Amino acid sequence: MGFKVAVAGATGNVGREMLNILEERGFPADEVVALASRRSVGTEVSYGDRTLKVRALDNYDFSDTDICLMSAGGSVSKEWSPKIGKQGCVVIDNSSAWRYDADVPLIVPEVNPDAITQFSKRNIIANPNCSTAQLLVALKPLHDAAAIKRIVVATYQSVSGAGKESMDELFTQTRAVFVADPVEAKKFTKRIAFNVIPHIDVFMDDGSTKEEWKMVAETKKMLDPKIKLTATCVRVPVFIGHSEAVNIEFEKPITADEAREILREAPGCLVIDKRENGGYVTPIESAGEDATYISRIREDPTVENGLNMWIVSDNLRKGAALNAVQIAELLIERGLIQPKKKAA
Repeated sequence: MGFKVAVAGATGNVGREMLNILEERGFPADEVVALASRRSVGTEVSYGDRTLKVRALDNYDFSDTDICLMSAGGSVSKEWSPKIGKQGCVVIDNSSAWRYDADVPLIVPEVNPDAITQFSKRNIIANPNCSTAQLLVALKPLHDAAAIKRIVVATYQSVSGAGKESMDELFTQTRAVFVADPVEAKKFTKRIAFNVIPHIDVFMDDGSTKEEWKMVAETKKMLDPKIKLTATCVRVPVFIGHSEAVNIEFEKPITADEAREILREAPGCLVIDKRENGGYVTPIESAGEDATYISRIREDPTVENGLNMWIVSDNLRKGAALNAVQIAELLIERGLIQPKKKAA
């Protein structure tokens, strides 16, 4: 018997990608249900070669559903995830609503799979921030080898991380520039077309943004609480794919060649690192791909045991939808959930 899976927020960028990935990976689902808000009821979404009609989240009965992939935003998740969990359905949430709850595991399967056993406290598992997910996929094997002390990261985050309306804004502004129309900023604080904005999420009292704080808190929760991390998160005029320039300081010596070999063997990583024109990965090549790509691996002579690298991944996939599906697969592989018996 296969599983019954609901995708909440099925009409959004990540929800649609979740449906694509469930089908691509042959997830063992007998039934997949698309859910969204009442205003989206009846909208059609694709699941492989099938078409699903969207149903309303707020009157759906989860009692016979095994897994809910939740990508409907933080406020919706805060309200609905506990209710869904109490009906015996495991929620895998893509928002930030539960990431810092001590009773909710925050999981990247390549990084901290053993933490998944904690899900039964609330029946909720949190998906990390997209920029943290790809960072830690690349850093976990290096931390195991040489113990990371400190990370300095600058992100170059695509507009799809802020939703479909933000992608539309980049398109509309770009067209406006070419035809000399007025450029309006609605979703972003400043014009995004042909520009970069060093501001993602709200500002905090210390001058950092919430996006930067998330990277610190999530790295400590998933990888190692002793690691020091400082981040500058920047929105760039790219549709899909987050990039990161990362400087790492290790406890133990590690060369660029050693790091390259470790990462070549690491799950979820793909090293493209030739010291020649085009011998590195950019966001355009990562779009639609599952891997976390690592390029520009080199030693940093300004600190002891330092490395620099460039990390790129499709933020809608590994940063969100793919990671959620991988968490669901991990639950099944470890025998932590069984399909509910359907009433005859």
